Amino acid sequence: MKTLYSIFQTKREVARQLAEDLVLWTSEKTKFNMAISGGSTPKVLFELLATAYLERIEWRKIHFYWVDERCVLPNHEDSNFRMTYNTLLRYIPIGDLNVHRIRGEKEPVEEANRYGQLIDYSVPHHQNIPQFDLIMLGMGDDGHTASIFPDQVGLLTSEQICAVARHPQSGQFRVTMTGKVINNAKKVVFIVTGEDKAKCIHEVLNQKNNWMFYPAAYIQPKSGDLTWYLDQAAAAML
Repeated sequence: MKTLYSIFQTKREVARQLAEDLVLWTSEKTKFNMAISGGSTPKVLFELLATAYLERIEWRKIHFYWVDERCVLPNHEDSNFRMTYNTLLRYIPIGDLNVHRIRGEKEPVEEANRYGQLIDYSVPHHQNIPQFDLIMLGMGDDGHTASIFPDQVGLLTSEQICAVARHPQSGQFRVTMTGKVINNAKKVVFIVTGEDKAKCIHEVLNQKNNWMFYPAAYIQPKSGDLTWYLDQAAAAML
């Protein structure tokens, strides 16, 4: 599969292009199932969507899911849901039935099972696997994506829809979508910014050096629709 990437000057320009693309993608659907990630770049995107793009998107079409969540209360500063709510959800005309959060405050294994069942029931299937219209991912400087870390690569091929992961340094538990669901999406985008990601980006996109140890390298959707949105700092070694 040919990997496509676009490079922009700044993090805000990355966010603006993705916002423009979202306007187009959502306009083509009557219902749009989207799984989102946390992080600093999505935060810029969400803030932009809640202001400059507030009137340009038919929000009632969109159903929000999360790719992963830390096992914390929804008002905790580490919560991906909290960040999305504070920057986007509280400002857009959307009902609670369109927002499907991972309940990070619940027991992790039970919540992974519950969320997997919710996705299995609510999201249309392709080849017997739930198929999102769009999955938005980030990548850590260790090559992890979603909450699939280099020491937990079995989650890339797990038969589960969602599973429990554990951060290798902090030990914090997380609930994450697995590789089989991510790779079944109609469209997958990576949003990666910052110079600390440049080495990993170079290795993943060029399949050089340690690329085989990076979970992000194994995100290859069956649809073939994968695009990386990078700022110049992240793309410095390409």
